[in-house]
Amino acid sequence: MVLRGYVPTSEETLQTLAALRLQSLNSDFSTHAPFPRLEELFPPHVLHARLPPPLHRPPTKCRGARLRAGLLAGGLWGQALAKQRAERDQRLRGRLREEGASTMAAIVEKWKLLQGMGRPEAMAAYVALVREWPGFGSTLFDVDLHAVRPRLGVVKGQPWHWAMLTPLSLQSPVGSGPQRLWLGIGAKAVSLYKPGEPEPLDSFCYGRISSFGASDSSTFRLSVEDRDLLFETSQVDEIAQLLNTYLASAGARQLPRPQEPPTSPPTSKPTVLPQGLCPAAGPWQHRPPVGSSHS
Repeated sequence: MVLRGYVPTSEETLQTLAALRLQSLNSDFSTHAPFPRLEELFPPHVLHARLPPPLHRPPTKCRGARLRAGLLAGGLWGQALAKQRAERDQRLRGRLREEGASTMAAIVEKWKLLQGMGRPEAMAAYVALVREWPGFGSTLFDVDLHAVRPRLGVVKGQPWHWAMLTPLSLQSPVGSGPQRLWLGIGAKAVSLYKPGEPEPLDSFCYGRISSFGASDSSTFRLSVEDRDLLFETSQVDEIAQLLNTYLASAGARQLPRPQEPPTSPPTSKPTVLPQGLCPAAGPWQHRPPVGSSHS
C-alpha cells in the first residue's frame, strides 16, 4: 500500500516508514546489514516526480508539413533527434540515480536514530504511522469518474454530464472531462480521493447508497441518494464483490437480537446520525513515532 503510493503523505514521513521497515528487518544499523533495494522501501513514483517532465512537440497540422517532417525524420535530422533523445534519457537516468542515493542516505540517517528499538516496537510504530491516514483500512481502486447526473427517478430525462468534484460536494459545476480518482471502499463508508491527497473529496455512508452495479465490463455505476456516479475501471467485479460484502456485514449488524435481555437500564440515548450523514473526519495530522533509544 505504501510502496504503491496509496498512503498520501510527505516524503519525510515516507523516509521514516522506510527506516522503521529497515529496523524491523535488520534491527540496529550496521554497515554489514543487508540493504533492500530502494524500491522495496520507498515509493518509486516519488523519485520520478522530481524529474523534469518530458518535452512534448506540438502535432503538425498540415498534411504537407507532416510529410516533410516524416522525410526529415528518416534522414540526418531524424538521427540528430534520436541522439538528443538518447542523451536526454541518459541525463534523466543519472538524475534518478542521484535522487535515489540522496533518499537512501536520508533513510539510513533516520534508521540510525532508531537504535535500540525492538522489532515488534518498530512494526507497531510503522502501523501506527500509516493508521493516521483517515483512509487506512480501505481498499483503493484506480477509477475514472466519467459523469455525475441526477437520478432518472428524480429528474427524468436528464442526460449524463461531466462534473468536477469539490470537497464534500457533488453539486459542482460542469467540468471538462473525466477525472482520475481513488475509490476507497471501507467497512463504514465509500470515499472518493484525488490521488495523493489525504482528505477525501467526498464520503458516502452505506445508508446513502441506494444501488450499484456494472453497466458493462469496464463501467461501474454508484447511486448515492439523488445522484448517479459513473466510473470507468478494469476492476468492476472486485468493486462489486467488496461492496456486497460490506453491505451484507452492515445489514447483519443492524438486525435486532430479541433474545438478549437488557443487562442494565439505559442511562442516555446514544447519538444517532440521521440516515445519509457521515461523521466528519478531522484533518490528518502527522505525529512522528517516538522510539526507544540508548544514550
